[in-house]
Amino acid sequence: MRNFREFWRLYTRRASAVIGVMMLGFIVILAIIGPILVPGDPWDTVGTAFIWPGQSLATPLGTDPLGRDILRGVLVGARVSLTIGLAAAATALTIGILFGAIAGYFRGWMEDVLMRITDVFQTIPNFLFAFALVAMFGASLVNVILAIGLVTWPPIARLVRAEFLSLREREYVQSCIVLGMSRSAIIFRQILPNALPPIIVMSSIMVAGAILTEAGLSFLGLGDPNLMSWGTMIGIGRPAIRTAWYIAAIPGVLILLTVLALNLVGEGLNDALNPRLKAQQ
Repeated sequence: MRNFREFWRLYTRRASAVIGVMMLGFIVILAIIGPILVPGDPWDTVGTAFIWPGQSLATPLGTDPLGRDILRGVLVGARVSLTIGLAAAATALTIGILFGAIAGYFRGWMEDVLMRITDVFQTIPNFLFAFALVAMFGASLVNVILAIGLVTWPPIARLVRAEFLSLREREYVQSCIVLGMSRSAIIFRQILPNALPPIIVMSSIMVAGAILTEAGLSFLGLGDPNLMSWGTMIGIGRPAIRTAWYIAAIPGVLILLTVLALNLVGEGLNDALNPRLKAQQ
């Protein structure tokens, strides 16, 4: 409890970080309870097309070109976009942590091989690589998540490797080696927990990046055709951008606010978890 109070004190030093966590919390709550408050299939037609926001109490945010409720769409889309962002970030973290931990701990030829693989992935433009993977294997939820995860893991791998190279020389790690502790136990029970602070900070940024990438893929028609996401809604509103700009603007603003909130949360986490900043307090 004392550690949490200290963490929260450092986190709340930055007012923008508090605003960010409040914004993100509100969006998460909408994603959880929104579809319950406004039940129904977001693909169903509920009225005439191009009803502007505020014109009808039944559809307060208006309707799209096929008469579908935009409010229902953005609430369901929040759940889909956040789920994809979190799952894709988790995929990237898993790959990046494994590559970085093995390279940083074992070093030598294993480090050279893993880092050269990382270099290859890092030289390919992320969005184009994800676009090609989804186009090749199909636009399903799982494929979108895996594609985003596969193109965003290299920065995590480099960060984890750097942390492991530093922590591996600490006395407590050398003591574990002398005592005969297994390598897996040293990596995952001793070193990795101490390398988590910068990984946690980067994770929030990765979720934001995954949401943006998914929105871009869905905008281009490479999202799961059975799921309504914010990017899908922007793509639906693209043909009518001049006459009914609200169709694309509403989910676009929600993406902007979500990414902004995640970046502000990341800044707050950096303040609270960065040991150099802690030493200055």
